Amino acid sequence: MNFIFISPQFPQTFWNFCDRLKKNGVNVLGIGDSPYDNLAQNVKDSLTEYYYLPTLEDYDGVFRAVAFFSFKYGKIDWLESNNEYWLELDARLRTDFNITSGVKSEEIEKFKSKAQMKKWYEKAGIPTARQHKVIADETGLAAAKAFIAQTGYPVIVKPEIGVGALDTYKLENDADLEHFYANMPAHPYVMEEFITGNIASYDAIINSKGEPLFESMTCWPPSIMDIVNHRLDLAYYVAAEMPESLRKMGRAAVEAFEVKGRFVHMEFFCLTKAKPGLGEVGDFVALEVNMRPAGGYTPDMMDYAHSLDVYQIWADMVTYDERRFPAAEKEQCCAYAGRRDEYEYVHSHEEIMEKYGNCIVTCERMPQLMWDQMGNMNYTAILPDEEATHEYIRFVQEYKEGSGPDYR
Repeated sequence: MNFIFISPQFPQTFWNFCDRLKKNGVNVLGIGDSPYDNLAQNVKDSLTEYYYLPTLEDYDGVFRAVAFFSFKYGKIDWLESNNEYWLELDARLRTDFNITSGVKSEEIEKFKSKAQMKKWYEKAGIPTARQHKVIADETGLAAAKAFIAQTGYPVIVKPEIGVGALDTYKLENDADLEHFYANMPAHPYVMEEFITGNIASYDAIINSKGEPLFESMTCWPPSIMDIVNHRLDLAYYVAAEMPESLRKMGRAAVEAFEVKGRFVHMEFFCLTKAKPGLGEVGDFVALEVNMRPAGGYTPDMMDYAHSLDVYQIWADMVTYDERRFPAAEKEQCCAYAGRRDEYEYVHSHEEIMEKYGNCIVTCERMPQLMWDQMGNMNYTAILPDEEATHEYIRFVQEYKEGSGPDYR
């Protein structure tokens, strides 16, 4: 089997996908924008061959790289990046080279467009927030006000196609709305009614028949948007168990979106305030679907929480279309707590390590590209339950008086 992996060097843990494929006997052919000599040794060891390009934004260059590998190794069986940013590139290359193991260009919109996602959730019978497509001409402001007359303030505006919470805003009143329209971004936006709730993701590895080989839940803060926009500290965790209601909703979404042969990350609101037409407190409401693994170190956190290897489960799905990794022996929580250089904290690094050193599995500086969302410093630990998880997060992130985002 010939597998082309786009950008195997970033995010920095994604070489594990390549490593497990190679151990399964796959020819793993990397295409990336870092010179070969700059690659970490584990990345080099995980690849059969690597093709360097100054930028992956140059489609002609990436096309030639795939053509070279196809000429040298024969038909390409799989092509994947597992990276939100490159999903459209992946799909275009699969289309142009007739690679049948993944999403093609004509299918990608339903996975990328926040407007298109709605009809697929409707097909699955999953409730979602009401949405309005932002109109950029002179009729747009009046149309937005008509939408808000139905939903009330606040509303959320976000790019129709985008990654994470970048360029996402909460509009509280008419003044915010008029300011947004006066400074209209160039790319398409959607507006959604505001939902009060926490975010829980259904994370799964799906085989070619649409069946889950692995399932997990990650609990996120209510708003990544606020973390980015207001410089809050990020904390989230992989839970030991998943509510059956979320499992049913996740599987229904997988079926409706016709997901096959992928690692998926589907986000839902767990309502903390009842919303007419959507649900009661504790009910789940669809937010977004992502046809790739959760970001950052979350796949590794799943490994720690469930005592397994999601990279191997994914590689076995690709290679054998089945799960060969045994069931988890122990289920715990794995929590990420980030800190920012600009704040002062009650507990020093030494105090954190003294109290939680036996639990901490990762303690390191984050790559600069991730600072806005994830902070400068990462403390990730395995905890026995949710109560211990919340206490750990509080201890790591407690601010000194006069510091923290409320005092900026």
